[in-house]
Amino acid sequence: MLDVHRLTVLRSVVENGSIHGAAARLGYTPSAISQHIAALQRETGMPLVERHGRGIRPTEAGVLLAEHTRRIQDEIARAETALADLRAGKSRRLTIRYFATAGAVLIPPVVSELGRLHPEVRVALRLGKGLSEKETADAEVMVFDDTVRVPAGLRTLHLLDDPFLAVLPPAHPLATQSVIELAQLRAERWIDNEWPSTLCRETMLKACGAAGFSPDFVVEAHDYAAAVGFVAAGLGLTLIPRLALRAIPTESVVCRPVVGPVPTRTIVAVVKAGTESQPPLSAFLDLLRAAADGHGG
Repeated sequence: MLDVHRLTVLRSVVENGSIHGAAARLGYTPSAISQHIAALQRETGMPLVERHGRGIRPTEAGVLLAEHTRRIQDEIARAETALADLRAGKSRRLTIRYFATAGAVLIPPVVSELGRLHPEVRVALRLGKGLSEKETADAEVMVFDDTVRVPAGLRTLHLLDDPFLAVLPPAHPLATQSVIELAQLRAERWIDNEWPSTLCRETMLKACGAAGFSPDFVVEAHDYAAAVGFVAAGLGLTLIPRLALRAIPTESVVCRPVVGPVPTRTIVAVVKAGTESQPPLSAFLDLLRAAADGHGG
């Protein structure tokens, strides 16, 4: 591997046209400059300068390396500027992965406020399906429910607990109750609003199992909004997380808390360990926690 410091010396020699000129610019002795050039020539296996009259001139290889060195130094300077901006909170990039409910309710106002407070930050939003190495490689923060398995090297930050609510047709006898015992829904016709094997669906099924029954699914919707439509038509009832209901029109249905037990999912932010204090990620997390607090009641 070529030594960057020696490349810098070569570039100075080429641009100054002499060993003594490079020595004066860099603050070295002419002997030290000559030693660096000799070492670089051994590394490359090619002559980089040659005698010309009483002075020297660069060979074709020397000119080539000097030009590449200029570009390398430009990139290093840009890297140093980017690091300085990062320390000063001026990072211009933030990639966020999120699950559907967070994208519908939590993320939009938070990103909007972040843009108002930090207009220099460019935010990329990506719908995420998990925490695979590929999905986490380019993301500074991921917002999921806590059923997602978190690999080593990532940290989970609690945002809010999101209970499921019973969604009923307005004319349903239980719609007059302020709170519904889950066991009261034992004999009802159910609308399934999640794909099989999803962990939110498992949360609902485990709660029903704890109440002593398995739901009788008569409709497969696999979508919260579609499930609410089926409920409004009187085809059955369903359980939907409270946060998700805030992104769906519910004027045509009745939503009630359930107990005995309360099916609940926990929503978290996942970040790379040790990064949560870095701007602008810390600013985004502060706004996200405030938004989550507003939806936690």
